[in-house]
Amino acid sequence: MSILQMKDLSKDSVTWLEVGDEAEGQRIDNFLLHIAKGVPKSHIYRILRSGEVRVNKGRVEVEYRLKVGDVLRVPPIRVAKMPDQTQVPAREFDIVYEDEALIIVNKPAGVAVHGGSGVSFGVIEQLRRARPQAKLLELAHRLDRETSGLLIVAKKRQALTRLHDQFREGGIAKRYLALVNGVWRNELQHVRLSLLKYLTAEGERRVSVDPAGKVSHSIVRLQTQWENFSLVEVELKTGRTHQIRVHLAHLGFPIAGDDKYGDFSLNRTLQKTGLKRMFLHAARLDLLHPLSGDPLALTLPLPTELQNFVEQLTRYEKRNEAKKA
Repeated sequence: MSILQMKDLSKDSVTWLEVGDEAEGQRIDNFLLHIAKGVPKSHIYRILRSGEVRVNKGRVEVEYRLKVGDVLRVPPIRVAKMPDQTQVPAREFDIVYEDEALIIVNKPAGVAVHGGSGVSFGVIEQLRRARPQAKLLELAHRLDRETSGLLIVAKKRQALTRLHDQFREGGIAKRYLALVNGVWRNELQHVRLSLLKYLTAEGERRVSVDPAGKVSHSIVRLQTQWENFSLVEVELKTGRTHQIRVHLAHLGFPIAGDDKYGDFSLNRTLQKTGLKRMFLHAARLDLLHPLSGDPLALTLPLPTELQNFVEQLTRYEKRNEAKKA
């Protein structure tokens, strides 16, 4: 049977699974972590290393990549109760690009890319509900919940693996547009500041600039200036959690509307004047098609609410200049 037809792993008997096209090329440890959500990683690696999991009746290493037709022996596993998928609404998102290998959607602000951390469902769960016939739909990367823009979803395991390879090797260029508080002076600036994850006293995930953290590199290009704000394009050379938000805030240029690292007093004022979300938008992707190798260059203009705010800033500045004249 394929993984889409598999038995309940939590029952008190061994489960036999036959690998289909949707899992070809996936590492066996990642495969087990995916089908046994809620099970600690340590347990998955224990049953792999002890030989309780078998492939074609033999033991395999955790790095083993599955092949179509492989038969897996999986011991009983206590699986955490998953949310009722019938409660996930089916939703198609605006499609920027789609073929047999991948979908690139326009993710709206305010929608998580996946469920978890207090969110029952996100883009990927809603998309799967809207396309029940799809053999595989998997996120190739992440965007913050309040960030809008280009998001890649793989439709084939081989495409997902190659996209991950491109991200890891720096082969995919991701560029964002951000409105920051302050006047950004440099036309082009490389920001190399190490970032460290930590938890607040309330248990919320945060990131700070810290020499003990992971090396992080952003390239900032000035687009437009106003009296008190600047529109910048940020290219990510590394993909750390909250990288753009923390780099810009640390330099004294917090993103307008950022409720984690921004200027909270300013954010309240901006909400009253029309900006009710964080001004961060994934605007451009440059990559090689994961199957054909052909170059793909995709751009997405600012969503209406952000473009309207930019135009509002421009009108305000023109009125001020007219008064001074």
